[in-house]
Amino acid sequence: MPAVIAVVILALLAVFQLALAAGAPLGHYAWGGQHRVLPRNLRIGSVVSIAIYALIAAILLGLVPFAEVGRWVVFAYFVLGIVVNAISRSKPERYVMTPVVTALAVLSLLVALG
Repeated sequence: MPAVIAVVILALLAVFQLALAAGAPLGHYAWGGQHRVLPRNLRIGSVVSIAIYALIAAILLGLVPFAEVGRWVVFAYFVLGIVVNAISRSKPERYVMTPVVTALAVLSLLVALG
């Protein structure tokens, strides 16, 4: 169940990143919050993020050969994400994304522990 919940959250984040890549004025929630509409390089970063979310989902669901080790890597990635979002200069990013990434860290830890 934790893996499914994490995948749903990742899917919602993928939709958010797709909106950012398409030019939605939500940039204050991501990438340091310095741009309401992301510049080209950060839009590309948003597209790359979607691919990373898909890989993370596959790892959490056990759909890849390296899922056992990958789950711990995913947990570490989300713990790092907590720190990065918590120190963001953007208040919206800090207040929205830090709890989201914290939830993903907890869920990925539960998945890794089995």
